Amino acid sequence: MVNILLCGNKRVFDGALTQLISMTNRTSESINCYIMTMDLTRLKKEYESITEEQVHFLEKVITKKNSENKVTRLDVTQLYEKEFGGCANETAYCTPYTLLRLLADMVEDIPDKLLYLDIDIMIAGDINQLYNIDVSEYEYAAVKEKYGCWLIRPDYINAGMLLLNMKRIKETGLLSKARQLIKTKKMLFADQDAIFHSTTKKLIIPRIYNEQSKFDRRGTIVCHFCKRLMFLPYPHTENYKQWQIDEIHKYLKCHYFDSDLEEYLEVKNTIDFEM
Repeated sequence: MVNILLCGNKRVFDGALTQLISMTNRTSESINCYIMTMDLTRLKKEYESITEEQVHFLEKVITKKNSENKVTRLDVTQLYEKEFGGCANETAYCTPYTLLRLLADMVEDIPDKLLYLDIDIMIAGDINQLYNIDVSEYEYAAVKEKYGCWLIRPDYINAGMLLLNMKRIKETGLLSKARQLIKTKKMLFADQDAIFHSTTKKLIIPRIYNEQSKFDRRGTIVCHFCKRLMFLPYPHTENYKQWQIDEIHKYLKCHYFDSDLEEYLEVKNTIDFEM
């Protein structure tokens, strides 16, 4: 069984659906997916927690691929408010939902090995190849951040994919230290910086496990549709997500996931609840 952790609110449904479709289409092993969520409408009205109906639908879709697949909703609103409510990093570069993974060691029944994935990720190969990497001597495995490893530090990581050794993390207090940083120090990349600076021992793994630009690279397992810096025809950033199908075709020239995205559109048309 592959234990997956996703985080987000009601609006990440399309990302979770496309990602899980791509994963289960290429993975024979059963998927045990946790989705950490919270209600934070005190900050923005759109910060509503992912609903039970949405999670049930996700599970319904992936159990058609494997009856042992499972999706579990974890509402950590109270835990978030206790740890991070009102802290300076609530208004960091991304949404406060990126902070939820820093609570993983405080959630009951979280497995000892856990693959955290950002919601803007598609799976291009068998996820077992990544999940089965031995991290027994490390807190986690990660891929270098495309720009950060040049601009910040050579071993700076992209935290959009983290293969977590939760047993070791609890021993070293990695996430506890990261939470303390979040509460006491304003950081440019918030959760990612907090994880990086709290790390005792990490395993850097090949780029195929968190490809951040060239999705046609041979052997790629994880494709991360994160923001990218472009220099032509003038310096600018692009931030197209996998469910923005026309945009990823036109601007990213990415057609690898077309069959997954066709399936996504088909199953989404069967939704009978309010989104």
